[in-house]
Amino acid sequence: MTARLRVGSRGSQLALWQANHISALLRERGHEVEIQIIHTTGDKITDVALAKVGTKGMFTKEIEEELAAGRVDLAVHSLKDLPTELPKGFEIAAFTKREDPRDAFCSRKYSKIEELPQGARVGTSSLRRQAQLKAIRPDLQIHPLRGNVDTRLRKLERDEYDAIILASAGLRRLGKTELIRQIIPAEIMCPAAGQGALGIEIRQGDEKIRELLKFLDDPGARAATSCERALLHSLGGGCQVPIGAFAEVRISANRGGHEFTPATKPVPYRAASTAGARLHLESIVADPDGSKLLRDSRDGADPEKLGSQAGAALLARGGDAILEAVYGRGLAVPQQP
Repeated sequence: MTARLRVGSRGSQLALWQANHISALLRERGHEVEIQIIHTTGDKITDVALAKVGTKGMFTKEIEEELAAGRVDLAVHSLKDLPTELPKGFEIAAFTKREDPRDAFCSRKYSKIEELPQGARVGTSSLRRQAQLKAIRPDLQIHPLRGNVDTRLRKLERDEYDAIILASAGLRRLGKTELIRQIIPAEIMCPAAGQGALGIEIRQGDEKIRELLKFLDDPGARAATSCERALLHSLGGGCQVPIGAFAEVRISANRGGHEFTPATKPVPYRAASTAGARLHLESIVADPDGSKLLRDSRDGADPEKLGSQAGAALLARGGDAILEAVYGRGLAVPQQP
């Protein structure tokens, strides 16, 4: 059965790449697809660090309003922009195959974080990235970085910064990889929950659209990102707080199931679970100034249970005090240059 589908998307370069990517896959199935650009609160506020705005759903609210009104049939989001608790009346129909979720170190002069000189200027408006950078390099000067990918890269090329940190996934999708010098290991910089995956949102209970989108759902990505989002939800955090989560499918290295190695290629979680596959979750909660960073590492078979357990453990070890202080001071965003 073919259909005429209206796709809601933000108007940024990356958002449109994502919407066009999903649209192309739908067209391959014989559907007629049109993209409708919707401007969100997050797109309109360009001169303030996102963490300072602190509005949940700042990149999704207006799109959901169009979805609820029936003016679009589905919405394509960067999963890390979607709040962990969707407003009533919506559901995620598909978690797409995930691009590399790690962060990228971009620079014209330096090949990795360790090579940056004392007091180097690094651009990011993410409290999560800021906190982890300051934890390993307290000497660095962290400054806000807003704008689309091209704008951010131009600022780097103009030497406004010695380095900037961006999501590897976005750079790869746009083919803007020239200035990537290092893909930062998750052990050094834990990614944002859901980074690298797309979430396809629909009206709750819209079985026809859900069925049409079923082929886009990747079981491995669904398991890993549901685990990460469960952790984020248990900590009460949104995408702009200093919380990192990175889950991946690992294969048991022995019959006892106590030793695990990362899968050498993507493994469909449900299919692999009978062959000893489990999820491994790395997560962090940090003070924005890097003075305190709590880390948790654990394995489990149930994605949401694993994420919730990790969140509870981090809260019990002092994560609650860190997050209370962050919320209490209105979020400690990077200082203006």
